[in-house]
This record gives sequence, C-alpha cells and structure tokens, in this order.
Amino acid sequence: MKLRVFGIILIFLSACAEPDLTPETNYFPNDFPTLAENQTALNKEIIDLGKQLFFDQHLSANGEVSCASCHLPEMSFTDGEALASNGVSGNQLERHSPALVNLAYMDNGLFWDGGAKNLESLVFAPLTHPDEMGADLEEVNNYLAKGFYESAIKSAFKVDEVKVQYAAKAIAQYLKTLVSDQSKYDSMRRGLVNFNNEEQKGYELFKANCSSCHTEPLLTDNSFHNNGLDASFDTADESLHSGRYRISHKVEDIGKFKTPTLRNVVITAPYMHDGRFKSLDQVLNHYQNGINNSATLDPLLINDNSLGIAFTTDEKASLMAFLQTLTDSSFTKQH
Repeated sequence: MKLRVFGIILIFLSACAEPDLTPETNYFPNDFPTLAENQTALNKEIIDLGKQLFFDQHLSANGEVSCASCHLPEMSFTDGEALASNGVSGNQLERHSPALVNLAYMDNGLFWDGGAKNLESLVFAPLTHPDEMGADLEEVNNYLAKGFYESAIKSAFKVDEVKVQYAAKAIAQYLKTLVSDQSKYDSMRRGLVNFNNEEQKGYELFKANCSSCHTEPLLTDNSFHNNGLDASFDTADESLHSGRYRISHKVEDIGKFKTPTLRNVVITAPYMHDGRFKSLDQVLNHYQNGINNSATLDPLLINDNSLGIAFTTDEKASLMAFLQTLTDSSFTKQH
C-alpha cells in the first residue's frame, strides 16, 4: 500500500505546472560533484515559500508539528532523539530522523531504504503519516488556498489554482539549498588551512578504513549497506527493519540501509537508522568489535579470521579528532 501511495503522489506531482526555473549554482560548491540541471533549476521566491512551509506547524493535523519539529537547524536538521515521539499521535517512530544535509546530491533514493525517489515525493510521507504530521491533504489544500499562502503560491508558481503539490515542490526547493560545505575539512580540501597532527592522522585512518562508503567530498556514497548491526531482519509486510529489501524485494538487499553523510556528524547523535548508538565512541566500538554476521554483511567488514575494523585506542582518538573537522557551524546558523 505504501509503495502504491508514492506512485499516486508522483503522478500528482508530474501533473503540476512548472514556473520558469533557472539553473542556480550559487548554492552548490564548484568542488562538489556536478548536479543534474533539474536539481539546480531553482527559484528564489519558491525557496522562500518552501522555507516558511517547512517551519509551519499549521500543516499538521493538530497545528503543533512542523517539518522542523524533527529536523532542527541547530542540530544539522535532525532532532537528537533515537526514535522521535513528538508527532501528532505521540507514538514512537520506527526510524531515526536523518540529518537533512546536501540532499540535492542524493540521487539514489531518499529515506533510510531509498523509498522516496525525489524530494517532492519525500515531503508527502511525513506530512501524511499518522504518527508524524498526520495531515489530511484536502484540509492542507484548504489551508493553503487562503490568505498569505494563496497569493504566495499563485505568485511563485504563476498559477491560478492552489494545490498542495505546490507546497511539496516549494519545500523540496528549500531542502535543495541546505548545502553544508564550510567545515574545517572543506577549508583543508581547498588549501586554506592545514590539519593538526592528530586530525591528519585521523584523516589518513578515515581514508584507509571508512571512505569506501563515506565517499569524499559528500562523505556518503548514497548507496545501501549492511554494516553488521543485526544478525537477522524482519522482512514481513514491508517491515521498516528489512532495509532496502522493503523497496527492492531483492534478498541481497535485506538489512541494507543508506549510508548517512558524516558531515556535522558530531552534532547529529544518536546514530544509525534506529538511533541505537548514543555516541560516536559507541559507533567506533561497533565497527571494532560489535559486527554481527549475516548473509548480506558488507564484504569490507569481513577479514580473514575476524569481523570489523581493528582500531587502537590512539587511532580512535585520532579518528574522533578528524570527525570534529566535519562540523560546519555556519550551516547550523544560517537557516
């Protein structure tokens, strides 16, 4: 059912008129991967509208929950909770709220299992989920079709009729502008500063042990991996715990979840798709001696006679020093 709903949403979105959009490169660094033109086709008026909608609690069923309720700018657009329960129902969610960082570059599916194909369709999931914003789309449409939003949507999209799909498109454009590229790590890459000895040691360890999945400069490969969190996985009834398998229905995808970016990782605890690790120290301990074997475990975590990555205490300290360089304080303040 969930997958069919996404298909219907995509049809609705494709039926919407498009305003005049122009390629906008100011948001996107020259030393990041090249984006497709449809990702950089933006409109400042639509972006500003999307930002207002992102923080608007009135879109939710009870008027108390916005997108920003689970994606706080000061926390790199996550919420610091393992499994949030501040949605309209008060029920605990089954997945950790991921940081919203450099989403324009995520072209291999969104959510932990890649269930949303683009940012426009992604918006509808939390908006309508009964445990998140719980909105009725007809009621949202009625709310948007009056007052400020009526004139703002008609002006931004050059249309005569207000539709909720335009709100999704506007939020998507705002999300595309959430680009983090001003960390010490970025300054080092650009030759503006040097790492200290500890940071450089950590960087070398990172490149040797972590960069295969956390690929530079985005620090994610936008792909899906089983990193040994569990030995078995529930695959019944589109289970959220089956990973990528829920979408692909390929047995080789059981237990594989999307690689999160490491940008701003120090301020986005807890970690993993279910927020099971409270600290980066726990994350490193997992990779060192907590790997669970299963049929789909990533081969990079399988050694001759052991599982995981061997780190000394000093090496873990160096890795932590490097991870600190990934914090972009300007990103958390400008929004």
